[in-house]
Parts: sequence; C-alpha cells; structure tokens
Amino acid sequence: MNINEVMQYLSYLLTAIGVMAFIVAAITQVIKSWPGLEKLPTAAVVIVLSLVLCPAAFVALMAWQKQPITWYMVFACMIAAFIVALVAMDGWERVKDIWERTAYKDKE
Repeated sequence: MNINEVMQYLSYLLTAIGVMAFIVAAITQVIKSWPGLEKLPTAAVVIVLSLVLCPAAFVALMAWQKQPITWYMVFACMIAAFIVALVAMDGWERVKDIWERTAYKDKE
C-alpha cells in the first residue's frame, strides 16, 4: 500500500466522519425541538445517536458491498462513533478557539 492509497482512504474516512457528524447534529436539533424533550442533555443525545447511527451506516455499507463484518470492524466503528459525537457536539467551537488563538487579529 503506497502513500497515495493511504491518503485516499484517510480522506474517505474524514469525509464519512464529517457527513455522519452533520447527520447526528441535524437529528439532535430535531429531537431537541420536540415538546418535552428539550430538557434532555444534548451530549447524551449526541452520543446515543452516534452509537446507533454509525453502526447502522456501517452495516448498511458492508451489506451493500457484500463484505463480511468482523469483530475489529465493529470495534473500529464504535471508536469512530465517539469521534463523530465529539465533532457533532463541539467541533465548530474548537475550530473557532483554534482560529482565535492563531496570530490572525483584526486591525482596528
């Protein structure tokens, strides 16, 4: 496996994490807008949604590709679900904090 293949797979992985984080964040906003559910902790909703949607998407992808599912794939999917939850919960805030800590400052 050369470096081009590794970079290609890495870009696929980052794209999948971004798409899943967007889906989880959108569904979380819908769930939190329902009457009676606004008091649920957002972090808990995001983690549960990630732990449900990521394996479901993984199983659907493996079924579509007609590939067998092994235990280490399921383990990696659970790790990825927590990464998706992290990005969905406060990904933009972390990006904003990094931007504010850089040397870029508005000149006034």
